[in-house]
Amino acid sequence: MTIAQRTAIRLSDGRELIYFDETDGHDRNAWPDKRDLPTPPAASQLRHDPLVDEWVAVAAHRQTRTFLPPSDKCPLCPSTPEFSTEIPAPDYDVVTFENQFPSFSARVHPDEIASVTDLVPVRPGTGRCEVVCFTSDHNSSFGALTPARVRTVVDVLADRTASLSELPGVEQVFPFENRGIEIGVTLSHPHGQIYAYPMVTPRTRLMLNAAAKHHRATGNSLYADVLAAERASGDRVIASNEHWTAYVPAAARWPFEVHVAPHRRRPDIPALSGPERDAFAPLYLDVLRRFDALFDKPMPYISAWHQAVTGEGRDLGYLHLQLFSIRRAADKLKYLAGSESAMGAFINDIVPEKAAQLLKNL
Repeated sequence: MTIAQRTAIRLSDGRELIYFDETDGHDRNAWPDKRDLPTPPAASQLRHDPLVDEWVAVAAHRQTRTFLPPSDKCPLCPSTPEFSTEIPAPDYDVVTFENQFPSFSARVHPDEIASVTDLVPVRPGTGRCEVVCFTSDHNSSFGALTPARVRTVVDVLADRTASLSELPGVEQVFPFENRGIEIGVTLSHPHGQIYAYPMVTPRTRLMLNAAAKHHRATGNSLYADVLAAERASGDRVIASNEHWTAYVPAAARWPFEVHVAPHRRRPDIPALSGPERDAFAPLYLDVLRRFDALFDKPMPYISAWHQAVTGEGRDLGYLHLQLFSIRRAADKLKYLAGSESAMGAFINDIVPEKAAQLLKNL
């Protein structure tokens, strides 16, 4: 573990913040939150859509969340005498804290939960949403982090996954990073998020169904078989080392999409060994470098950790990271239009083998 010191404090509105320091000797309690913040909002509503058997979160309070503030008013930078931010200390390594505008939380007001119709039941959007700040440097990026800092981030995600998985009602923990205004990022400071969902998400449910079907037919893990086939072929492999392989999926939905998967089957980030955590950093940083070099400018992307669910179906999970971009050319983006947004049927503009070759050559 690279985390030398873990310190949890409370912000002025009661939300939890945790400092993860790479060296000892930091008195984080010496820096209390001096802001006068309003009471955090109540939990969102979950409304069930009977037409597709899916839950939709309704979180109206998120309309007021911070949107593209100037750099000197960034809420994710360390606090200064002139401006108090979400992080009270004047410096930090890695920090996590409860989102001020969460999609899910434990603050339930039962009297506000009632069915809309007999066919659309409503329940509280319980769970938790956290922000993960990778560095105090506002002008940095995940790809600019040192391997040692990436290892710290992996350890932090392991810590938070283990803790959030134990919360009542949490069925799935999802760490992710959105990068770039093209993706919809509203805060430019390098950061990610962690959603502790009160349900299994639609894509994960599809993946579980496919994995269960494959297991019944073969007795094998579906993702393990897919990974083995990609490694054996090598056609779409971008990079690999002793513990991890990065490859473009044969049926990639996005113009540039890469999966980064451990060679040994792991259900989630906490299950990764020390050597696996160490080996992830240089490989992932290499993939991010290739993404940015592809069009010689910062690549907008979503980086999504797929982990095993906490309950039924956990035995079917296989930890992997999905990295993808909506940029399909230097001056063109892929928009989710009619087929993708209305029907969920993706049409990729770039042949996966071509995308793999372009990334390999960088």
